[in-house]
Amino acid sequence: MLRHWAGLGGILAAIGGLFTALPAAAEPKFTPPPGCTLQTTVQMHSCQVANYYTCAGDAPGDQWVSFADGEGEFFVSHTDAETRWVESVSLKDGTVEKLDAAGSKDNASFSTLLATGRDDYDFVTRSSAGVMQRFKGFDQLSGESTVIDGVPLERCSFEMTIEDEAGNKLATRKGQQFISRQMRAFFADVESFENSYGDQVTTSEAPVTFAFPGDDDFAAAKPQYDCDMMMTDLSLDHPSKEALR
Repeated sequence: MLRHWAGLGGILAAIGGLFTALPAAAEPKFTPPPGCTLQTTVQMHSCQVANYYTCAGDAPGDQWVSFADGEGEFFVSHTDAETRWVESVSLKDGTVEKLDAAGSKDNASFSTLLATGRDDYDFVTRSSAGVMQRFKGFDQLSGESTVIDGVPLERCSFEMTIEDEAGNKLATRKGQQFISRQMRAFFADVESFENSYGDQVTTSEAPVTFAFPGDDDFAAAKPQYDCDMMMTDLSLDHPSKEALR
């Protein structure tokens, strides 16, 4: 079939010469806030990209992550060295959620997870809209390890219940995640979510590639994987998974 195009080689070469004179459209790049340094860019399934960065003035081990989908950046999360949820910002509506350390019974501990293979938690967050939520659950290492794009990861299962201030169950979540000991971070995999009305949704957002300073995809602002597929409806009223890490 290729031989039918052979006679067009000279024409195509000439046309190609015309286009070389035009500058290529540059892919948009993620720029962290002033005083912050980008560390890693992670392309994920389900048309998402995450950019991890650290900021001068934060406590040692703190890190931020910005999530973007096909429509742009939509969520920013701030965690500490123990992966505790310090604060998060929904860029769609401006809602800010912060950890209520005083009201929390047992904050998440990455060190406990690594040392014992399991970490139970029971913590509270409060939003700028005055909404309180309580998260109770556990993370547990499965003992399985894998490598994605050259990065060593370990599999981790989790189960979680989300309650309102009165103790009413708002949602349950369970599934699988990955952890990186070196980055002290969680990455999504496959999980199921069910709200108090019985609505259910399953998501699959495992990392596909990791880019570090000097790599071509470092600081990519656009997701690259599964963006041409019809996405699962995520319009159910539940907090973003990214906010928990």
